[in-house]
Amino acid sequence: MILKRISILNYKNLEQVELSFSPKLNCFFGQNGMGKTNLLDAIYFLSFCKSSGNPIDSQNIRHDQEFFVIQGFYEAPDGTPEEIYCGMKRRQKKQFKRNKKEYTRLSDHIGFLPLVMVSPADSELIAGGSDERRRFMDVVISQYDKEYLEALIRYNKALAQRNTLLKSEVPVEEELFLIWEEMMAQAGEIVFRKREAFISEFIPIFQSFYSFISQDKEQVGLTYDSHARDVSLLDVIKASRVRDQIMGYSLHGIHKDELNMLLGDFPIKREGSQGQNKTYLVALKLAQFDFLKRTGTAVPLLLLDDIFDKLDASRVEQIIKLVAGDNFGQIFITDTNREHLDRILHKVGSDYKMFQVDQGVITEREEDEA
Repeated sequence: MILKRISILNYKNLEQVELSFSPKLNCFFGQNGMGKTNLLDAIYFLSFCKSSGNPIDSQNIRHDQEFFVIQGFYEAPDGTPEEIYCGMKRRQKKQFKRNKKEYTRLSDHIGFLPLVMVSPADSELIAGGSDERRRFMDVVISQYDKEYLEALIRYNKALAQRNTLLKSEVPVEEELFLIWEEMMAQAGEIVFRKREAFISEFIPIFQSFYSFISQDKEQVGLTYDSHARDVSLLDVIKASRVRDQIMGYSLHGIHKDELNMLLGDFPIKREGSQGQNKTYLVALKLAQFDFLKRTGTAVPLLLLDDIFDKLDASRVEQIIKLVAGDNFGQIFITDTNREHLDRILHKVGSDYKMFQVDQGVITEREEDEA
């Protein structure tokens, strides 16, 4: 899938943007806070129906404005044009349309425009709680497996209902608990099996990317823990009910799954340097891209936001070799350092566009312009 053109009104600090893109490489340079990340976030929004950083849609509307609009004009692998529209007014529900027809459910859109984004916010995958790592699995699997996304939605609905019962100040009949616990268990078993299958297939791809970028300096791994492993999830949830009522929320289930990120035999959270952590995150996301490319019908878009920060020159060079190769489709990359971008362009050759970003204004630059 290629994003040929984008039109943006009042999204974050981007007042009005109209850009046409290269089908291969699009580079954006400028100081921090100018709007580079906001442009990538608008592209992300068109794939996931939400911002990568702020889940409250109304807060993405430009200050003192009443609405935002993002329109993307794509070309499918067979050449078919696709138009995606997202619009939102304050105090109203956002609209999401494909070829001028509104979606009845936003979940129907997920996976249509596969996308992988690498950004400084990814540091939370290592430093943050287990919910960040579960979200990583969810974002990947949901883009190629509709059954997974449906099961996850059902599970979260049942979990919310059970948590409401757990907080009840009046006695609740056991049959009522069982309705939601059985739904949690049935949907949770599907989520667990698909997460487990994904991780076992994903690990060698991830290790291969890390090995290339680090030039075999370290060994890395992933392990997956779940309450659903080797036991009946329904039995585990039911057995925890009395304690859960004391706590007021559900202590067991696939919403507590953990993806352990290892450097050698130890958690990278404890052992990793800044450079190792950054290498780990970039390798995770490039493996995510490779996995989606193998499992889907369209090559994902790749968004690389300020990825060279905190990396030594040799690791930067290895990443440049990767993204300049033929394995990737359309790439959008930002950096405050134009020299990094120029080195990538030198390796890629002719098919690219360079843009300068300044105070929310984005201007295409010719090769000889500074």
